[in-house]
Amino acid sequence: MQIVLISGLSGSGKSIALKVLEDVGYYAVDNLPATLLPELVAELRDTGHVRVAIAVDVRSGASLLALPQQVEHLRALASDLRVIFLDARDDTLIARFSETRRRHPLASEDVSLAEAIQNERGALASIAELGHRIDTSELQANTLRAWIKDFLAIEATEGLTLMFQSFGFKYGIPLDADLVFDVRCLPNPHYDLYLRPFTGKDQPVIEFLDSFPEVGRMCEDIRRFVATWLPSYARDNRSYLTVAIGCTGGQHRSVYIAEWLGRHFSDTLRVLVRHRSAARRIVDHGADVAGQ
Repeated sequence: MQIVLISGLSGSGKSIALKVLEDVGYYAVDNLPATLLPELVAELRDTGHVRVAIAVDVRSGASLLALPQQVEHLRALASDLRVIFLDARDDTLIARFSETRRRHPLASEDVSLAEAIQNERGALASIAELGHRIDTSELQANTLRAWIKDFLAIEATEGLTLMFQSFGFKYGIPLDADLVFDVRCLPNPHYDLYLRPFTGKDQPVIEFLDSFPEVGRMCEDIRRFVATWLPSYARDNRSYLTVAIGCTGGQHRSVYIAEWLGRHFSDTLRVLVRHRSAARRIVDHGADVAGQ
């Protein structure tokens, strides 16, 4: 079982750190009283959870004093315990609270924001030394996400879903596409009356397209491009990357290539394959028949 404890000053990026871990499959818990840590971890271990991320900070109140002792106790329960403490300069924290208009958890009518930050530093002083400390003063949100992943040795593409979507240019380019490839230059089964009713998922069309070397080269070129640049898109902290493959009607060539790509990436990533225009052509064809 791997446990990641996240603590730090309010406004330093704890919610960003917790969310990035949740996105890659950690069971995430925010604002847990430190005294409840052993019970929570025991329950999650018994229910089969192997990766857990827990945020504990000054919102826990007096129970925060128990955190150093609880950390030692957790080391006996988990094979891998990491502690991340996020910090930032006072001026940075003040600017962030001013920009977001959030209220500091220790601020009140009698306590200014600057005083609240100083009080929080004092309350967290013993916790700051428990683990890996990250100063987020100069970090953008995406950079912090990348640093968290690097610290935990999380693959850049972990948590990302890769979608291959076929479409027909005659119906328009999908608005949700991140990458668009035009395969209209390839041989078109539409001009074979026998093949015309089929789609790129049917064996006769597959055999037809397999017989052309340029189809294989196109598939491999797209696969290589996506594989080369996928880590860069993943480092941009995307949850989905949609690759749209377009032919004229979205029935044969684009469907075939989307299916081919889906098979080639499915061993290492979460992959979805969708055929946008093929379904529409069926509906349109049905309407045409009904109108005859």
